[in-house]
Parts: sequence; C-alpha cells; structure tokens
Amino acid sequence: MWGLIRARAGGSTPSCNLATVTDQATSEQSTTGERSTKGAYVTTGTDFNRDTNYIPTRITRDGRDGYPVEAGRYRLVVARACPWANRAIIVRRLLGLEDAISMGVCGPTHDKRSWTFDLDPGGVDPVLGYERLQQAFFARVPDYDRGITVPAMVDIPTKAVVTNDYPQITLDFSTEWTEFHREGAPELYPDKLRAEIDEVSALVFSDVNNGVYRCGFAGSQESYERAYDRLFDRLDWLSDRLERQRYLVGDTITEADVRLFTTLARFDPVYHGHFKCNRHKLTEMPVLWAYARDLFQTPGFGDTTDFVHIKQHYYIVHTDINPTQIVPKGPDLRGWLTRHHREQLGGRPFGDGTPPPPPKESERVPAANWVPSD
Repeated sequence: MWGLIRARAGGSTPSCNLATVTDQATSEQSTTGERSTKGAYVTTGTDFNRDTNYIPTRITRDGRDGYPVEAGRYRLVVARACPWANRAIIVRRLLGLEDAISMGVCGPTHDKRSWTFDLDPGGVDPVLGYERLQQAFFARVPDYDRGITVPAMVDIPTKAVVTNDYPQITLDFSTEWTEFHREGAPELYPDKLRAEIDEVSALVFSDVNNGVYRCGFAGSQESYERAYDRLFDRLDWLSDRLERQRYLVGDTITEADVRLFTTLARFDPVYHGHFKCNRHKLTEMPVLWAYARDLFQTPGFGDTTDFVHIKQHYYIVHTDINPTQIVPKGPDLRGWLTRHHREQLGGRPFGDGTPPPPPKESERVPAANWVPSD
C-alpha cells in the first residue's frame, strides 16, 4: 500500500494539509529558518493541483482493515483553522461522538515539518504524548514521505495514525459508528440520498472547496482566471439551487451542507482577499449568505468555527502569498447572527432528530473567536 501511495505522489502542497515541502522551500531553511514555508504553496507558471493521495485505511464495524470501531480507542486530531478538519469537528458533534472519539486540537499555524500541539500545556498532546502530529505518522510508517495532514484518526494504543482520508472519515462517522451516535442524531448520509449527496459533494469539492485554493495558489494569470471563473460559475449554480430549497440535498442537513459550509465560513475572512476570490464577498451573494447564516446559527456549525484561528493560519503560514504575515483585523462579523429567513423554505435541520447539546467545556471555541460582537 505504501509503495503505491508514494508512486502516485505529485501535485502541490494543500493548505492545512502539509505535504513534503519542495526543494525550493528546503533550500530556504538557512535564510528563513525552520518555520519557513516559503515555496511550499505556489509554483510559478503552473496550475495548483491538489495531492489527494491519503492513507486509505478505514475504521469499520467489522475491522476489515485491522481497525475495528471501538469507543475510546481513537483520537481525532484536528486544527480549527482547516476547513477539512472543521468538517470532522462538525460531524463528530452533530452525531454525538464526543465520548466515543476523543479530540486533539493543533494550533492554527505550522512550520514546514508538521502541525504542532502548541495549544496544550507544554506543547504536548495529553493523550498521545506528542509535540507534533508528524510523530503519529512516523509511528505508522517510519519513512512516511507524504502529507502530515489534518484531520487524522490516530490509534491511541499504538499512537500511530490510522487514516487521514478526510472525505471518508466523516462518511464513516455516519455509517460505521452508528452504535455510538447520540439519541436524536441526524442522518447526515441517508442511504436513499447518497447518490445525490455524492454528486453534489463532488461538484462542491472540485469547484468550490478546492476552487478557492486553485485561485489562491495559481502560478500564472491564466491559471488564476480559469480557477476564478470556475469558482464563481459554481457559486452561481449553488445560489440558484438554494434559492428554491433550504438545504443542498433533501429537506435536512446532510454531509453536502457540512462540506460547503466550511468554505463559505472562510470566504470573506480569507478567500475573498487573500486568495483573490473577489468578484463578490459572501455578504454580497444574498442566497448563499442567508444559507451560510442559517447553518452558522445551527448548533454544531457556528460554535465550532474559530475565526481567529482561521485568519492566523492563512495569513501567517502562506508566506508565498502574504510575506509580511500581517493578519487583517476585519472583516466585520456581526452579520452572522442576523435573521436569515431560510425557515420560510421549509425543511427540518435535523429531520426526526434533535440538535446536539452544547459542546464540552474543554472543546469550546473561545466566545471572542466565533461570536460576532459589537
């Protein structure tokens, strides 16, 4: 398996999924220091191509890959700044898996080597005993040469990463961990809607989730303009779809909504300016702005969003784009809590289920980081 993964290596370094940095970045170490990520994101003259080769091992009820579903055995390692990891945080909370799967949170920035546990006392994860997520990858494969990425599921007994296949992680939370779902957990990936969820999610990933990165990490004017047009064409398509229905697929929140939300939440604070996705701000796209506010005000979405971490990550880590590492003070976030009126379209956020309870005290995002204030 590992030979196959390495043989398929290629593409650019994804943001918040830190792959092995380029030779250019390595050569900068003597002048820019250990923490520099210069040269890791933009390659002049080329399109941005995301490396999507992740560790494919799955945690399943039958344990067919050697890792059976078992409460307390695995630790979800995330960074709140990362949209891919934010998905996993949201799904874990909506389904009520907090007691079954513990969570380790990395800080918002990283260096060329790895995400670090700098938010924990002494900079060490209290469960794994690691300073860097990289150590969990090396515990699985000592010569691991691919992306040190979040989210990652780590096997606590061996302290080795099991998988960093973020699209599959959340689907497995919905389908393989049902024994540990809370009472009233929603169906985020209902069998009768899976084909449509998969179809919509694929378009959202290609053109929006990854589309903003193709704009931001474009290596030429032509690459950027192609990505820009593709992004806003898809946002227009989504706006048309959501003008008639409250959620992307069916009349309840599904995996597809989770996947779109994390990009929309970052649009004005990061993607509009930092990634040059500036035809319109989210607040200037009425349907998508109302849709995003509807989700933000739903338990599990806004209260897992850390705008401070988001801005610190993108503006500090992406020195190729923002060499000064100055983090902008704006935008004004007070609109996130205004009325959205999306309930007029019908729909039931949790279907026959119920909202999740408030997050555990130890997992709360500081109020100042997500609750818009005067």
